[in-house]
Parts: sequence; C-alpha cells; structure tokens
Amino acid sequence: MEDLIRVLTPLPVLLPLLGAAGALLVGRHPHTQRVLSVVVLSGVLAVSVALLVLADDQGATSVSVGGWPVPLGIVLVVDRLSALMLVVANTVTLGVLVFAVGQGMADGEETDTPLSIFHPTYLILVAGVSNAFLAGDLFNLYVGFEVLLAASYVLLTLGGTAGRIRAGITYVVVSLMSSLVFLAAIALVYAATGTVNMAQLAVRLGELPAGTQLLLQSMLLVAFGIKAAVFPLSAWLPDSYPTAPAPVTAVFAGLLTKVGVYAIIRTNTLLFPDGALDDVLLWAALATMVIGILGAVAQTDIKRMLSFTLVSHIGYMVFGIALGTAAGLAGAVFYVVHHIAIQTTLFLATGLVERRGGTTNTEKLGGLAKASPLLAILFFVPAMNLAGIPPLSGFIGKLGLIEAGVALGGAGPYVLVGGAVVTSLLTLVAVARVWGRAFWRPRAVDTADEDLEATRPAAGTSATTAQLQENRLPRLMVAATAGFVVVTLALTVFGGVLYGVADRAAVDLLDRTPYLESVFGLEVIR
Repeated sequence: MEDLIRVLTPLPVLLPLLGAAGALLVGRHPHTQRVLSVVVLSGVLAVSVALLVLADDQGATSVSVGGWPVPLGIVLVVDRLSALMLVVANTVTLGVLVFAVGQGMADGEETDTPLSIFHPTYLILVAGVSNAFLAGDLFNLYVGFEVLLAASYVLLTLGGTAGRIRAGITYVVVSLMSSLVFLAAIALVYAATGTVNMAQLAVRLGELPAGTQLLLQSMLLVAFGIKAAVFPLSAWLPDSYPTAPAPVTAVFAGLLTKVGVYAIIRTNTLLFPDGALDDVLLWAALATMVIGILGAVAQTDIKRMLSFTLVSHIGYMVFGIALGTAAGLAGAVFYVVHHIAIQTTLFLATGLVERRGGTTNTEKLGGLAKASPLLAILFFVPAMNLAGIPPLSGFIGKLGLIEAGVALGGAGPYVLVGGAVVTSLLTLVAVARVWGRAFWRPRAVDTADEDLEATRPAAGTSATTAQLQENRLPRLMVAATAGFVVVTLALTVFGGVLYGVADRAAVDLLDRTPYLESVFGLEVIR
C-alpha cells in the first residue's frame, strides 16, 4: 500500500502542470481545451480520494521527489489533513471549472473569462494549491504560494477592466508583502537550524532559545495571516475578490484563503507545539469574527457582503487552532472543509443572480424568488448553512468549536464562545437581509431599467425583461451550482464520518510522531 501511495502522491501536482501545457497547445480549439481540463481535474480528484482513503487507513507517508535523500531533496507528505484538503480542494476546482465551461459555452470567448487564457492558468493554480498541501519543507510551501500568486493574478485580471486591474494590483502588492515576510522567515529559520525540512524543524526549533522561537513563529504567522485574511491583516480581501469573474471569485473565496489557514495549522502544531502565541490567536480570532461580520451587515452588494462573511468565518477556524486541543483542531479542520464548500456555492449562486438580475446590488434587485424559484433555492440553502441553522454542517462545525472552547475553559475561550454565537446570529441577519431584498420583495421598475440596458439585445430586436433574464441562466452553470448545493447537504448527511476523519487528523497533528516517522522512519532526527 505504501508503494501505491508513493506513486499517487506527486500526481495532484504533476497532472495539472501537464494539463496546463496541453491546454496551451490546443488553445485554438476551445472544445478540446474544455474536455482536457475537465478530464485532468477529474483524474486529480480521483487520485485525491484514493490518497485520503489510504492515508486514513495506513497513516502518513512521504515521498522524496527524484530519489534525493531527506532532507536534501523535495519531500511530499500525505497525512489525513493534507489528503482531506486535497479532496475538498479538487472537488471545488472541478465543480467551478464545470461552471466556467458553462459560462464559456453560453457567452463565447468574448467574455470575462477568455478560454484560451483561463484553462491553462486555472490548472496551474490547482497545481500550486496541491503543492502547498503536500509540501514537506518550508521552501516548497513558499513555492506553492508563489505559483498561486502568479496564476491568481492572471485570473483576477481577466477581461482587463479598470476595476479588475486595480483590484489585481492591490492583491499582488499585499501578496508580495506576505511572500517577502515568509521568505525572510525561511531565511532566518535556515540560519538558526540549518534546515527547512519541517520534520527536522520539529526537533531543531525546540532547541532554540524561547525568544528566537517566538520571533520565527511570529513572522510565519504574519505571512500566513495575510494570506488567510486574519484581522488586522484582512483589509485587502473585500476590495480584491468581488470584481473578478464569477468562477474566479468562487474559487478564490472558497479555497485560497484556506491554504493560509492550512499553513497556520501545520506550522503551529508541527513546528511550534508549545502554544506560545495561542492567546494572541484567540483575540485575533475574536476580532476577525466580530469586525468581519459587522462589515458584512453594513453591505448592500451581495459579493461584498459574502467577502466580509468570508473574513469573519476565518475567525472560527483560527479559534479552533488557538484552543490547541484535539477537539479544537478537529472543529477547525471540519469548519475549513465546510466553509470551502459553502463559500464557493454562495459565490456561484451570486454569479447566477448577477446574470439574472443584471446586478448584485440588493437596492436594485427584487422578485427573484418569483422569477426563478430554482435560483432562490440554490442561494437559500447554502445561505442558511453559512448562518449555522440546525442541522446543517455549519451548525455542526460551530457546535464542535463551541464545545471545545467550553471544555477548555478560561476567560479567553469563554469570550470566544460568546463571540462565535454573536457572529453566527449576525451572519443570519446579513444573509436574511439579502434574501428579503433580492429575492422576496418586488423589484422596483425604476431601478431595473438601468441594469438591463447594458445587456439588452442589439437594435432592431425586442425581448421582455423576463426573457432577457431567463436567457442568463445556462443549464450547465445552474447544474454546477446545484451540484455544489448537493455537496453542502452531503456534508450534513455524512457529517459524522467527516468529523471522525477531522478528529483523527487532529490527534495526529498534536502527536506529531506519525508525521516525523513518515519522513525519517524510526531514525533519530538531528
């Protein structure tokens, strides 16, 4: 079985890179490009599911790429956490790709997501995400982040509009600042320990003076906190994501910030298990939850509201990490999986709202529930899940985190529990306002015309408003969004199974031994 895992482990990185090369070669043949991209990501998802099953059964396994001995070569490590993240990430990227294909088929290449550019860049993004989850050393993790940055900048600025270029510049500047901090931290770690292999660092960092450890941990947390949009390092996100095309916004909002959360989980448990900064993380989690959701409540645009809830709910994950217990980490891991699926679904549904209503401004929307009951359901179900309505997966994740906080006890965890409850209630307020304004109330005639004018047919043709709106919901886009809704409901139905995997992953993270033995066997690590 271990030999099979070693064969499969590099494929989530290798297959998308080969697929990107193939997509470039067939760039003049859009249909072939679409088929190639879907086949590649389907294969990556199948490999990821196999790795999760094997990792959950066999434990952690590592692969030394190119046969170089540890720690000289690149090491890829598959354990329960990394395999679970691969599965959810590739489920999301495949579903969003299907949505993007539907958009491309409906609109042609002269759209917000030019096919010849989108597909290879998107596959490179998937390779970067997979590499980050599998990285067994800090520098390879840095490489994964940089691949993400290069691909995400192209995707964020597709179409070349002024708003997207402006948002892309903000995103790149912030990301480069984060990367510089990360690279400086890697340099200091290597200077202090002589290695960047995370299994070796797990031992050598503990031999350093407490002040040096605190400095290194702080720098890594700042770098990852920017990428994960943890307050006060989150101001860039609400202005960067909403301007992108719907498929790009969905995969960015659902997935990319969670790569930063994953990095925080991995380094805090493996490299710095003493919890020196857990109190700081607790208060950062509280500020992220409360300030983010207050921003969401104040928004009238659906995309910006969802962007602020994205920031807010990162706080739940940081809350679980900061508790430093198996229950807290299990809750955090479960919530990461839940939130990736929910946030992606909501942004795709919002993309359909924009096609149907001509805008995402709730002041100019109305009557969507009557005009398109299916669209109303596709938005309502994940919105209630985001708010944590029982018995949906959002409720399961929040309940697990709250129970972990109460079990640990103390002033900090109790305050966080209160903040988590308030945030959940305010999330319900934010999504209920969107529902009431965009879907339930009648649409005012004087606000509709301006939004419809930009998409009205050429001169000499005529169409009713209803016909115009109906044409904006291609079946493949609706099917992809509906598929995501089914996935979010499956997280509820199989919540016990998923929470079991998350709990076993949390136990391994705190133990550290399975990870270390997967890299070095039973040798003494020096």
